[in-house]
Amino acid sequence: MAFVDQVKINVKAGNGGNGMVAFRREKYVPNGGPAGGDGGKGGSVVLKVDEGLRTLMDFRYHRHFKAKSGGNGMIKGMYGRGADDLYIAVPEGTTVSDEETGEVLGDLLHEGDELVVAKGGRGGRGNIHFASPRNPAPEIAENGEPGGERILKLELKVLADVGLVGFPSVGKSTLLATVTSAKPKVAAYHFTTLVPNLGMVRLENGSDFVMADLPGLIEGASQGVGLGIQFLRHVERTRVILHLIDMSGFDGRDPYDDFIKINQELESYDELLLERPQIVVASKMDLPEAAANLRQFREKMQKQQILAQQPEIIEISSVTRQGLQELLLKTAALLDKTPAFPTLAQRQTTSDEQLYQFEDGEQPDFEITRDPDATWVLGGSKLEKLFKMTNFDHDESIMRFARQLRGMGVDDALRARGAKPGDHVRIDKFTFEFVE
Repeated sequence: MAFVDQVKINVKAGNGGNGMVAFRREKYVPNGGPAGGDGGKGGSVVLKVDEGLRTLMDFRYHRHFKAKSGGNGMIKGMYGRGADDLYIAVPEGTTVSDEETGEVLGDLLHEGDELVVAKGGRGGRGNIHFASPRNPAPEIAENGEPGGERILKLELKVLADVGLVGFPSVGKSTLLATVTSAKPKVAAYHFTTLVPNLGMVRLENGSDFVMADLPGLIEGASQGVGLGIQFLRHVERTRVILHLIDMSGFDGRDPYDDFIKINQELESYDELLLERPQIVVASKMDLPEAAANLRQFREKMQKQQILAQQPEIIEISSVTRQGLQELLLKTAALLDKTPAFPTLAQRQTTSDEQLYQFEDGEQPDFEITRDPDATWVLGGSKLEKLFKMTNFDHDESIMRFARQLRGMGVDDALRARGAKPGDHVRIDKFTFEFVE
């Protein structure tokens, strides 16, 4: 199955059901009066973690999700049926953000975690609610409230305790295959690993942890070079980084330069990644030049410190299994005292740069613009919501909407902008004449 770790989807919650205009005219029921019931609520769209998923592949060809609308109100004051919520399964480790605003809506990490991403509209009120001594038989009912709609960006960041980073062909996949039951592709060419591979390490002392083999980084990965930019996000959730460095010098690279360059890429993506504990894994120590290269590497490391703490260096050979037990035990010990780190997205939502949004009542009630054909155009979320919830099949509902506009100050604002009797005014696709 192809690995997909970033998608955009469109979600639309269900509209509330329309309220009913009805009157009770039963024999032996004097003065029955209005009896129109309320509409049912629309279904919300909810993301829910399913531990059986490992990728966002399911969203590749199914990107539009729409919940059902609520049932309309009925006679005798009966309510319409409420619609069921629409649940969408996502894998563990999915970060959800609003594509238009960039706001991070939530981080879904554990089995059963849920996040409401689009709220269903409430049902419209039937005419039973609008009866009064002055109007005991109202022909007024509301349409259902529109359901929420938004475009979401889903990012999967694998849930691994330990991440293997390093240049291509330094032995990450071989190490993962040796110490776990994972079966990553291993071959004698660069970029063999095209997707993150996960494996479970189980030690004899009873401890275990998840290890991730991340696709090889190269210089410039944080700016989009190679494959690294696609998978740097997966390093964010790891608590310990195993930095593999090929000590054989087989490709003519300097091991210390490799160490510097990979850490520069991590820092360019997120500078706090360098604060995570690292273990430098000197790989391929069974090859002839490895020992000499390691001595030079240690000398250069002693002269310069680029990490928060000087990393320990452990020599291994996945072929001969040299040093593997020591590496795994020290990794497990380091994990025991290392807490989870917040991801870049989580820090952005709790930083001083908060996203301020209008509370109910703080938003402008309406906006006025003018088309080239001299038609006045009314907009604004509150006004458009009132418009969509107005039932234009009944004169009384239309008159109520006109009173609501007047109460909001729309008439005065149009007059102040120069509107004159007979001018055309449009709300959405509905056009009417402005009258005094």
